[in-house]
Amino acid sequence: QVELVESGGGLVQSGGSLGLSCAASGTIEHIVGMEWFRQPPGEMVASITEDNSTFYADSVKDRFTISRSSAKDTVYLQMNSLKPEDTATYYCKVSLSRLYVQRTRVPSVYWGQGTQVTVSP
Repeated sequence: QVELVESGGGLVQSGGSLGLSCAASGTIEHIVGMEWFRQPPGEMVASITEDNSTFYADSVKDRFTISRSSAKDTVYLQMNSLKPEDTATYYCKVSLSRLYVQRTRVPSVYWGQGTQVTVSP
């Protein structure tokens, strides 16, 4: 099992910056992927794999940066050049290894509680 606690977010003016973090606890050694989603519109914003490969949605490319701690228990999202259309609730998500899930039958995906980001014009 994994528990996720998000922090960061808030209100910022257009063009400003914010940082989000998501701390994981529990069976973190079996985490293979960490992602940030936002709602609306219900899209994956960025992801990072266990080998530190990253992926970004076109809408945030070159503005957002995903990273994680050396202990691999915290994922970050640095958001620069924010736009009003970035306003959303941001959720972190982690995925566990398939072999571990098959062996233990725990859920394969876990979500944070969400944190609000509001960008004013």
